Amino acid sequence: MTVAHAIEVQDATAAPEASEAVEAPLDGFRIGVTSHRRSRDLIEALERRGASVLHAPALKIAPVQEDMVLIEDTRTIIAAKPDICIATTAYGMRRWCEAADSFGIGEQLLETLSACRMFVRGPKARGAVRAAGLADVGISSDETTATLVDMLLAEGVRNKTVAVQLHGYTDVRQLERLRMSGATVLTVTPYRWVKPDGEDKLPRLIEAVVGGNLDVLTFTSAPAVDAMWSTAHEMGLYRQLIEALKGPVTVAAVGPVTAQPLVDAGLTPLIPDRYRMGALIRLVTEHLSLNHVRRLETKSATIELRGRCLRINGEVVDLAPAPLLLLRALLGAGGAVLSREALSDLLDLRGSVHALDMTVSRLRSSLPDGKLVETVVKRGYRLRA
Repeated sequence: MTVAHAIEVQDATAAPEASEAVEAPLDGFRIGVTSHRRSRDLIEALERRGASVLHAPALKIAPVQEDMVLIEDTRTIIAAKPDICIATTAYGMRRWCEAADSFGIGEQLLETLSACRMFVRGPKARGAVRAAGLADVGISSDETTATLVDMLLAEGVRNKTVAVQLHGYTDVRQLERLRMSGATVLTVTPYRWVKPDGEDKLPRLIEAVVGGNLDVLTFTSAPAVDAMWSTAHEMGLYRQLIEALKGPVTVAAVGPVTAQPLVDAGLTPLIPDRYRMGALIRLVTEHLSLNHVRRLETKSATIELRGRCLRINGEVVDLAPAPLLLLRALLGAGGAVLSREALSDLLDLRGSVHALDMTVSRLRSSLPDGKLVETVVKRGYRLRA
């Protein structure tokens, strides 16, 4: 695992839409957003596509003025005059220079970095380095710190001092590889993650996931995943949270580093091929459109279920959670019979025949033709397509 990718929100605008279906591909879906930095961009991009968004920042970035560790680490690097510097993120590089400026050591930092060999993890980090008036001598081919370390080890780092600009989620293994090869490694973390003060949004988000009231939960940083796990443990809901993310709620991560704590928990998150916010939005949109939109054409009506939104002949029909879950299961079965036992378990009715019959009755009364939900004697229910 590499030093965590600091992902900047990319242009999330879509091509001009030609129809309502294209304009709002996420209509009816509810998506959880855990990011803090530039979360507004992500939320607005999802809402433009029709999604309902539940935002609960798992962590926030500590203010520069309170981060004295950053300044002390910067002074240490200036004094050490490193031979090599690795810039891993554009935002981190900019924030590092801004923090140094605010404490009156900005010029000293730039002089120090201009005298060493700069390596960058990707095009965005390169852009930030060059915007600061510096020049880089090498770039990772796959935007990973591991590849940069491979490059440095190939040319030799013994008895050299290497400064590494980190993200808040440190890849200890890459630092150890440098140290074991004889380098003196100095690190600086221009932004650190801290828990939001006085916020109860994250517990509410966790409860929404556990209750199956989200379609997708998104992450843009690994520390945010760890913060959610910690909060879920405190709430006594960690096991239920993991089970929900294995089942009704899809989890999505902006890149493999962010995804690692999810994978470690036994989950299989959606990960875009390009580790960018725009790519994440497109992947989530495609996944929901392809896998979570159900349609049924009948003689009397067109029924479409998108997430929690039921439309009959284009008109929104409000359904309570239990009938909605029942309809989703019947649509997903494609006309096959679902047993009463299976539906009772799905609705968590503990085998109550009366409760299941009432749920079926409420669903039938909401449809244009109640006979669409057919009773198969001694077997269960199915949709009459």
